[in-house]
Amino acid sequence: QEQLVESGGGLVQAGGSLRLSCTGSGSIPSIVHRGWYRQAPGKQRELVAALTSVGTTNYNDSVKGRFTISVDNAKNTVALQMNSLKPEDTGIYYCAVYSSKWGRYYWGQGTQVTVSS
Repeated sequence: QEQLVESGGGLVQAGGSLRLSCTGSGSIPSIVHRGWYRQAPGKQRELVAALTSVGTTNYNDSVKGRFTISVDNAKNTVALQMNSLKPEDTGIYYCAVYSSKWGRYYWGQGTQVTVSS
C-alpha cells in the first residue's frame, strides 16, 4: 500500500529552524514530482516547494531563500529544511508526490508547524 509519512513538525520561535521529512513506502511508481504544501487556518492549501525528477525546483515566493527541498532516493525521503521561520509559516504541512504512471497525487497525513512571535 502506498504511504507517505511526514515527521519533524513542532513549535518553534520566530527565526528558528525546523526540518520536515517525508518517507514513502517505495511502492509508488514513476514519481515525477515531489512537493511540500501547507494549509494555514482559514486558507487554501498552497505549494511551498517542489522538486521534479529532473532536478527542477520551484518555491513559493514567500519562502525563497529560507526553505530548501531535497530528496534522498535511496531512502525514499523528501525533506524540507526551513530556516528563519516566521509566524506566517504556521500551518499544516503536507508532502505529496505525483505518479506519472497512475496520473495522480499521493498525500501524507500532514504535520503541524507552529511559529510563535
